[in-house]
Amino acid sequence: MQKIFLYNTLTRKKEEFKPINDGEVGLYACGPTVYNFAHLGNLRAYLFEDLLKRTLQYNGYKVKHVMNITDVGHLTGDMDMGQDKMEKGAARDGKSAWEVAEFYTEAFKKDLRVLNIVEPSIWCKATDNIPEQIAMIITLEEKGFTYKTSDGIYFDTSRVKDYNKLSHLDLETLREGARVEKNEEKKNPTDFALWKFSPVGVKRQMEWESPWGIGFPGWHIECSTMSLKFLGDQLDIHCGGIDHINIHHTNEIAQSEAATGKKFFNYWMHGAFLNIAGGKKMAKSADNFLTLDKVFTENNLNPLAYRFAALQTNYRKPMEYSEEAIAWAASSLTGLYEKIIALGREIGIIDENYKHKFLEKINDDLNFPEALAVLHEVLKSDLSPADKLATVSDFDLVLGLKLGNFKSFINNEIVAEESEYVKYIFGLKEKRDLARAQNNWLESDKIRKEIADNGFEVKDDANGSRLIPFDYHKIFTEPNGFKYDYINGDLYVNKTNNVVIFEEFLIFSDWRNAWPVLFRKYDNVKYFFNNNISETDKLDIYKRYWN
Repeated sequence: MQKIFLYNTLTRKKEEFKPINDGEVGLYACGPTVYNFAHLGNLRAYLFEDLLKRTLQYNGYKVKHVMNITDVGHLTGDMDMGQDKMEKGAARDGKSAWEVAEFYTEAFKKDLRVLNIVEPSIWCKATDNIPEQIAMIITLEEKGFTYKTSDGIYFDTSRVKDYNKLSHLDLETLREGARVEKNEEKKNPTDFALWKFSPVGVKRQMEWESPWGIGFPGWHIECSTMSLKFLGDQLDIHCGGIDHINIHHTNEIAQSEAATGKKFFNYWMHGAFLNIAGGKKMAKSADNFLTLDKVFTENNLNPLAYRFAALQTNYRKPMEYSEEAIAWAASSLTGLYEKIIALGREIGIIDENYKHKFLEKINDDLNFPEALAVLHEVLKSDLSPADKLATVSDFDLVLGLKLGNFKSFINNEIVAEESEYVKYIFGLKEKRDLARAQNNWLESDKIRKEIADNGFEVKDDANGSRLIPFDYHKIFTEPNGFKYDYINGDLYVNKTNNVVIFEEFLIFSDWRNAWPVLFRKYDNVKYFFNNNISETDKLDIYKRYWN
């Protein structure tokens, strides 16, 4: 394997990556608190982690990737003060905290699919691991690292001599930050809750029995517990956003090493913020909370343009969001698709020289801006079109832009078998429409989840409901009697039982925008159509979508 160099926040330098076990990597990523939709800034962190994971896999490592879902315990103040975010979300949405957690967990997973982010090997919820969290707190209590206040069990940070080793800030600076949320009972401003008591006389939606009384776990304990549970001793890399360094990850290290007496992860990697133009951090608490749906889906833009935009900036540098930047990324990605489509469909041989150059860039602390430069070098090179396509497709195992992801024509018999799947999905949609018409919201939500489990999102608007596949948000419509079906990544046009497959539609988020590219590539429009479709219909489609 080639050497990989990664920036380690713990040591503040770029280091050669050396896993604990040869050929294997244990990777833990802090997941979302599922009380609201993930915004583009949140998703940038998961894009960085996906690129890290793909880079490791591209180098031949077997990656065990664990991601938590925080569905309890994260308060509006990160230092254990304020309202539980889950209960806040429940009050806002008029649902139970459990329902809110389920809804936003599915929404988050949908965003990952849309951005072509590979799901973790293991998903783990805080609420599914309460006994393990209580067990770790008991261990810390037995070792003398805890104390009790009127509102919970706290970790005594004064017992940890190198508490600030991740943040590299002097303790007084950390204490000043912690004093923003004042708790007179804490021995030290940096001390943090391991277990919070339910308020007297108040029944919380999420609470459990414990040796110290009814309550719920603090935010930090879940990641320590679940990373140790699911990764064991394979604690290679821990990831998150830079906002986790001073508090969340610092506290994870303190409690984990206090409990086990061992080093807690060898490499700590953090992604920088996404800022609104002008330098302001994107945040749910601010007026700049933008989601993937709001920016891309509602504007018929390919959401992979955001992935493409993220590749332009090193993960450790702030990335700036603006409508102009997104428009540029969408246009540039479409241009890249056009160049690759023009290479044809024949797959040649991967060029080892360019592969080596690409590896050098991605193995240098995920230097994807320069890796993209190598991609463009390939496209401008003297390689044959077939070898270019093979090389670019190989790079895309890491880039994840779905380059060269083209399907071949499929005969009508196979399509006829798969069309039963489409009938099933549309049947669910009709059942859900009926449930909504009868105000049976419980049944409607149940069917929505079943539809989501089958790869589709339901969008409700003034005109009714429509199905959108998670992969590219292609829209189902029926212009001129045609019905557009989406099956296994291909777009099928059906009319009077005749089926046509558009083999390269799957790379576009909006099928309308695909037509100009396809027609520029093929002079003969008939290339796309089953011979049973009339010339009039072909001409009509051509007129509708040729710009």
